Amino acid sequence: MTTWVETPGEGRERGPIGLGRAWIGVLVRPREFFRTGVVPGDQAPGLVFAVVVALAFVTTGFVVDPTSIPAIQGGPALSATLALLAVGLLVAPATLHLTAAIQTLLLMVVVRDRAGVSETVQTVAYATAPCALAGLPSPGLRAGCAIYGAALLVIGLAEVHDTSLTRAALAGAIPASLVFGYAFGGFGAIVAVARAWAVI
Repeated sequence: MTTWVETPGEGRERGPIGLGRAWIGVLVRPREFFRTGVVPGDQAPGLVFAVVVALAFVTTGFVVDPTSIPAIQGGPALSATLALLAVGLLVAPATLHLTAAIQTLLLMVVVRDRAGVSETVQTVAYATAPCALAGLPSPGLRAGCAIYGAALLVIGLAEVHDTSLTRAALAGAIPASLVFGYAFGGFGAIVAVARAWAVI
């Protein structure tokens, strides 16, 4: 379940080009991407994709605001490296699979005939695509990335599990809140944007 099987659709091949095509595909043509790019028993591409998105998010945050680098040991450079290793090897994979497990349980309640756990893992992973840009210093951009990511999750769930957008939205509300609201800082960004508009 953690190896590439075939190349069923665009963006599934290995390497940076494959990741780039997957990123563009899910952002520009999400329905088509989720319909052709998510296949049973093939979690590895989605896992790699989600880890790369998480690393892009964290790395951008470190570059923009070096004070956000956790003080681990050996100075900022080593601390940043260790933090990124932790994100890539532990935090991102664990968060993805925990969220997918929660998503699977919610789908069991809302959708009678559904795809498998592997497809759910991939759907959650690819829905994070906009958040590769969420580390940039713009609350508006981060809020937009989070909202778009949540929308992609709903679209992906509807396509992959062959259900309505309404049922997908019901099943995806809590996972979307966890991933896009908290992990990628969407809720805080939305509050910041709302406060800025209130001042204006």
